[in-house]
Amino acid sequence: MMKALRTGAVAVAKTLITTLGLLSLCTAGALAQGGHSQASPAQHQSQLTPAQSELLRVVRESTERFQNVSVAEGEGYGLLFGCVSGPDSGAMGLHFVKQAFLKTPPLTANGEIDPTRPEIAIYEPVHGGGLRLIGADYLIYADVWDKDHPGNPPQLAGQLFHYFESPNRFGLPAFYTLHVWAWKDNPNGAFVNWHPNVSCQSFSGQTP
Repeated sequence: MMKALRTGAVAVAKTLITTLGLLSLCTAGALAQGGHSQASPAQHQSQLTPAQSELLRVVRESTERFQNVSVAEGEGYGLLFGCVSGPDSGAMGLHFVKQAFLKTPPLTANGEIDPTRPEIAIYEPVHGGGLRLIGADYLIYADVWDKDHPGNPPQLAGQLFHYFESPNRFGLPAFYTLHVWAWKDNPNGAFVNWHPNVSCQSFSGQTP
C-alpha cells in the first residue's frame, strides 16, 4: 500500500513539474511578441530554464572575443543608431551591427537562426570613454523571414522574437529582434528589449 502511494506521489510530482515547465515556456513565448514594450515577464537569470541557460552560454562563448570592440569591428560590425535609450525603460545601449548578416541572415543547416553568429553586439559606454560588452541582438527583416516561414515568427531556445513594425525609430523595414543580455544581468529578464541598468550618459557620440 505504502509503495503504491509513493509511486503515485512521484508520478504526480513529475506531471506537475512538466506542466509548470510548459506553462512557463508558453507564457514567455506569448508575451515575447510585443515589439515596443517590455514584452517578457520579469525573470532573474538564475531562474532560467535549461534551454534559456544554454542559449546564454552559447551567446557568451560566441561573443567573448568581442569584449574588445576592435575585434568586432575587424569582423565587420559597426555602430548604428547611436546609443539607444528609452525615457522610462533604461536603455538598449550601443548596437554594433554586421550589415552583411542583415542582408543574408546566418542560418544553421536546418534553416534555423544560428545563435553563434548574432547580427549585433551590444555595448554600454562607460566613464572614461570605454565600451563594455553587455549582450547580443539577433535581428532579421520581417519580409525575409516571413517569405519562408509564414505565420511562424523566429525563435531561439523557445524565445519568440519581438516584432517591430515600420516606420520605427531605427529607420528600418519591419523586423524581428531578440536581445540576449548575456554579459550584464537584467532584472527584468534575459530576453527583454530594454535593460533598466544600462545608461547612455557616458556616450560622447564617438567610439574609442
